[in-house]
Amino acid sequence: MARNSEIYIDKSGLLARLNRLINTKQRFVCVSRPRRFGKTMAAEMLAAYYSRGCDSAELFRDLRIAHDASYEAHLNRYNTIFINILSPMIW
Repeated sequence: MARNSEIYIDKSGLLARLNRLINTKQRFVCVSRPRRFGKTMAAEMLAAYYSRGCDSAELFRDLRIAHDASYEAHLNRYNTIFINILSPMIW
């Protein structure tokens, strides 16, 4: 998650919503959006938050998710697989 621009929109609320769905019947979630609307960014945020592969507390410290009751319960607690399949641009 890069926050090096002057305008940054905090989308970490998605994490709080997903945290509430873990271990429920609604746990399978499809995040669909139109082309060029941040699907890869959202997937990278999910991987950074849930993955045991790194300590990402510093990345999320100033975001909305850090104030959610479920924040520490799920931060870096899961084995994750992140696959990014880039489709070729067709003109």
